[in-house]
Amino acid sequence: MTYLETRRHELRKRRILMVDGNLTTNSQTVEAGASARVYDSGYWGFASTNDTSPAGIARITAQARQNAQAMGRFGVREAQPMPGGSYQGEHVFNGRPAIGQNECVQKMSEITAFCKARYPALKSTRVLMGDEHHTKRLTTSTGSDVMSSIQRALCYVIFTAEGADGAPVELMEVFSCKGSLADLDLSPATITPILDKLNEHVQAKCNAVPARGGAQTVVMAPELAGMLAHEAMGHPCEADLVLGGAVTANLVGQRVASDLVTMIDVAHTFNGQEVMIPVYADDEGTPSRDAVLIHNGILTEFMNSRETAARMGKPTTGSARAYSPSDEPLIRMRNTVIVPGQSKFEDMIAGVEDGYLLMKTANGQADSTTEFMFGITLAYEIKNGKVGPAVKDTTLSGSAIKVLQSVDAVSDDLSWNCSGYCGKKQPMVVSMGGPALRARAHLGGE
Repeated sequence: MTYLETRRHELRKRRILMVDGNLTTNSQTVEAGASARVYDSGYWGFASTNDTSPAGIARITAQARQNAQAMGRFGVREAQPMPGGSYQGEHVFNGRPAIGQNECVQKMSEITAFCKARYPALKSTRVLMGDEHHTKRLTTSTGSDVMSSIQRALCYVIFTAEGADGAPVELMEVFSCKGSLADLDLSPATITPILDKLNEHVQAKCNAVPARGGAQTVVMAPELAGMLAHEAMGHPCEADLVLGGAVTANLVGQRVASDLVTMIDVAHTFNGQEVMIPVYADDEGTPSRDAVLIHNGILTEFMNSRETAARMGKPTTGSARAYSPSDEPLIRMRNTVIVPGQSKFEDMIAGVEDGYLLMKTANGQADSTTEFMFGITLAYEIKNGKVGPAVKDTTLSGSAIKVLQSVDAVSDDLSWNCSGYCGKKQPMVVSMGGPALRARAHLGGE
């Protein structure tokens, strides 16, 4: 049984960094190539090249076949059928005409000057802008013929102030969107109220108090809920990690969260709107569909590739994606979200007698047991339903399953972000979203 896929892939990226009005990074890169992957007699063979001509693709196709045959020396392996069907179509984002480096630098200079004039107490302002554009043409032996385009843009604004103890205090705001930097709304009307809030937070953090360590009641803002969904619960629901021993392997049909929690890895459309990283067909040519990972607290399914779907006897989800022309497709999240609930954010805070409001995170890590730890860069005490003083940098940790099982309120709003990368042998552009969650988790303290 033989299966073949070929992919032509172009990746364009740019990154510009300005520190206090000084341009320190200004780069543009283009990576283009082709790859071929063959499934033959139970083994995969892969090859890639920067030669995208028909002759170049023919060479790597032959090489991929040879690589699969070479793997056969390790012994006979039963070949699995490659389920998932086929997809034909073109999906290209049509945004505004792209803007050049000079215009980007001008925008960054304007933001820097605005911040210097409006927030004189700041010691430093950094502005980072970037966008990337993936264009892929995929054909498979199952009949798929797909042209897809993934574009995203981002702008980071980082404020640095001086704390009461003389140490630097830093906070960051992220603006992101589908498309290029031309599509990112950085108008004064949009960014001024957001940056005003960022300045308020960084000034409050200059007089922050330490958090009390231990199990606490926490209200996690949407940014953290999205991170929890992606890092701590999303990865253990990727079928290759499940087959590799993730704790979720035997939990399908069991309760892993409060009945208030529904979590979906969205393919391309949510609530009637195209999401930030739309995937209509994955890099195996499989039609993509939503993977409903948790429904009303019950673990329901995993994200699958053609191979893992065959091995597990489950439907495909179209979740195999490759980041660069020389990368093989792996099971990756697309747009992971916890579905909004019915609580008001203000009421969630008012219902906490003694706890913390967690608003921003700098990083996060988790393993296949769902154990996680996130760095918390902005948090406030909550006392008797009132938000109190800011808290010094701390950590949030625990078992995602136990934390989600403790959720007793989910807000009715939703925030999406596509500014980060997911790491799993190769980077990947993803988006994540969520409402606010109220739960119990372990907070680090002095």
